[in-house]
Formats: sequence, C-alpha cells, structure tokens
Amino acid sequence: MKKVLAIGILSLVMFSCKTSTSTKNDVPTQIKLKGEWTLVDVKYPSGYKVTSFHVADAKCFEGSQWKFVSNNNSGTVTLNNSSNNCPSFNSRIIWNIKQDGAFNLKFIGDDKAKHVTTGYNLTASNITDSTFELIDNSTEATVVYSFVKNTK
Repeated sequence: MKKVLAIGILSLVMFSCKTSTSTKNDVPTQIKLKGEWTLVDVKYPSGYKVTSFHVADAKCFEGSQWKFVSNNNSGTVTLNNSSNNCPSFNSRIIWNIKQDGAFNLKFIGDDKAKHVTTGYNLTASNITDSTFELIDNSTEATVVYSFVKNTK
C-alpha cells in the first residue's frame, strides 16, 4: 500500500512540474511566412566578427534568398552576395515556429532531415505580412536578421 501511495505522489509531483513552454507549432504564423523572402539587413554590435550558421560572415547573408514552404516546413536558402569574398551557398532547410516564438532551423543540403542532428534556435519577431526578423542570441553578440517578402 505504501508503494502505491508513493508512486501516486511521485506521479502527481512529476505532472505538476511540467513546464508551461509551448512545444506546439504556430501554424498561422508559419502560413504567414510562406513564400520567398530576401534577407535585407544583418545587425550586430560593432567590434564583433559574426559567422552566421557556420557558413559565412554574417554580412554575406545580406541579399540572400529564403523560401519557406509552410505545409511541410521545408525551404531553401541561397547566398548570392558576391562582395567581400562571400562564398556561393545553396541549401535545403527544415524549419518551424513554436507558439512561444522559437524558430528552429536546420540546413540539410542533400541529406535527409532525420540524418542532420544539429540546427539553430532563433526567435521570430515583428512578424507582419511583408516583414519579419530572426534574432540569434546564441553567440556573444545578439544578431538580428531582417527579412522582406518578395513581391511578384
């Protein structure tokens, strides 16, 4: 009887300690990001050298083209900034936005998403029909990526 009571109390404590952070996707926001976007500006404090997504200098991402497909959370990223010795880069991506604003991103290239074990956690902010920002707080300096939706 004591074991049953102890297990019951332990179960109650475990379930009551559940965090309140949302792990569900924010589908309406994901649909809002559907389409093709241009990363128009990358901001971070002066004096820092920032390499974005282990690909290139952060400023190389200015002018890059991003495509977000909301029904399967896939897309592409293409760097096309030929100034400042920026490399050519093109990759498939997997992404999602959680209800708490967390933006998860994986560059998968030619691999299957399940085989890519690393990704990036950013924060989606200031989302409108034509603009949004991704904020990266994972480095010494906060990096803000500003996007504008491409018009056809």
